[in-house]
Parts: sequence; C-alpha cells; structure tokens
Amino acid sequence: MASKLRWGIPIALLAVAAVFLWPAPTQPFPTIYARVDPAVVANLQTYRNTHPERVVTVAALTWTYRVVGAGPEAVVFLHGMTGADDIWWQQIEALQDDFKVVAVTYPEAQSLGEMERGLLAVLDQEGIERFSVVGSSLGGYFTQYLIARHPERITRAVLANTFPPNDLIAEKNRAIGTALPFLPEWLVLSTLRDSFANGVYPTSGNDALTLAFLNEIAYGRVSKAQVLGRYRCVVEPFEAPVTAIPLLIIESDNDPLVEAALREQLKATYPEAEVHTFADAGHFPYLNHADAYTAVLRAFLQNP
Repeated sequence: MASKLRWGIPIALLAVAAVFLWPAPTQPFPTIYARVDPAVVANLQTYRNTHPERVVTVAALTWTYRVVGAGPEAVVFLHGMTGADDIWWQQIEALQDDFKVVAVTYPEAQSLGEMERGLLAVLDQEGIERFSVVGSSLGGYFTQYLIARHPERITRAVLANTFPPNDLIAEKNRAIGTALPFLPEWLVLSTLRDSFANGVYPTSGNDALTLAFLNEIAYGRVSKAQVLGRYRCVVEPFEAPVTAIPLLIIESDNDPLVEAALREQLKATYPEAEVHTFADAGHFPYLNHADAYTAVLRAFLQNP
C-alpha cells in the first residue's frame, strides 16, 4: 500500500500538471477566415499592415493600440471582453477622414482603475485631452466609469450592446467567476469558442466574419489572464454617473450576451440618451452590420 501511495502521488501530480500545461490550440489565419468574403479578409489584412500597433507600458502592463486619421476631434474605441483594437476596423476606416481615431487592446488589467490608468497613458502619449468614446459591452461599461471619473474630458459617448452598473451579471456568473482562476487556459478559450458557435454566431444571422474574428481572438490573440481581468472589470461595481454629456445607446433586440432586463436598466439609467435598436443583429452589429452601424455612429458623432 505504501509503495502504491508513493508512486500514486507523483503520477497524480503529473496528470494535473499535464492538464494545466496542455497548450491552447491555435489555427492559421487562412483556416479561420476560410468562409469569409475574400475582399473583406484582404481589407482587414491591409488595415493591419497599414496601421501598425503602438505600445505604452503602465505599471508593468503593456497596452497596444492603433491611431488612424488626423481629424480635429478624437474618438476612442473601446472593445468588449473578446475583442481587440482592430475589431472596429471597418468603422475606423470610414471615419478616418473626419476624426483622429484611437483604438486600444486591453492587457491583463485586473480592475477598472488599472484600465483607466492605461487608457489615460495612451491618450497622454498621443497628446489627446478631450475625446468622444465608442464603447461596446465591457467597453461600454468602462465608458460609463470614465464618464463618472473624467466628465470634463469626454465630449460625447456611445454605450453599445452594454449594461449599467448592476448585480445581475455577478449573481448569474458567480460559479464560473469563482472557478475561472483555477481553470487551464485551453479550457477557458475552448469554452469561449463554444459560446461563439452556439450563441453569438446564430444571433448574428450566421455571419461568417463575426465567427471568424472571434475565433481568431480565442485561438491565440487573448490569454486566460486577459479574460480573467476583463471578467473582473465587468462585475466591478461603481456608481453610475449623472451626466449632461450627449449619449447614444446602441442595442440589439436579440443580444445573447446582454439580456433584455439589462438593456432596459441601461435606458432607465440614462433616460436622456438617444437609442438606436438593431433588429436581429446579435452582440456584434459593428461586424455583421458594418455599414449601417457606421452610419449611426457618424450621425451621432458629427451632430453639432
């Protein structure tokens, strides 16, 4: 018995280590985007090549971002939990003649305060004092935090496919939130891809670009540490701002990630905001309804 125990413990430890150290799978870009319109894929690749990412480091966190355009007004794009700075490329290209556009990718920030410090460092590096904000999902939540903290710097804001400060998300995700720090990275990213295929993709109208971009994120462009940090930011409480800043709420009537109760709470929190509702567009209408989404943004951002 002692001999079996002596051998059993290291074998069990090796098995546990194998589970956690098993590398997260990757897929090449052409495979991920095989079903997407080749013209759209080429446009995305050209955008990435033409506008290389810039870097700023704040408190050991490295922020990457892109700056496009040289207009007189600045617009900052803030993505959601499973995004990156170039998820907005179609809107950014359309707006670049009229605005200076900054789009960031969040590092492994573990709080809204760390997110705030990093973003402000990006803006300081680019010499931007006042700006408009377009934030989706987590980005829209972060936008409200910024309005509460720096109302004097923000000229107008878009709260897209997002939610106000609430208890509902933390309550409904308490179990996964507790388990997330202890799960292996490959399992976290695999779970994300399953949610894309089974929830996000169908509600996008089975849009190939939406699924491909999100799968690219989960096949190596995001780490477990980033996912964990973004989740912690989503459930971090703060007081919703009372503001006179012009606001536009963009929502989808079939959003699989922001339930109807949260959409109604958002509109009740900001009753003076304009509201635009996309029909059957899912959680990422800026990908699968790009032109219509850009038109809504332009009308709001350029309205005197």
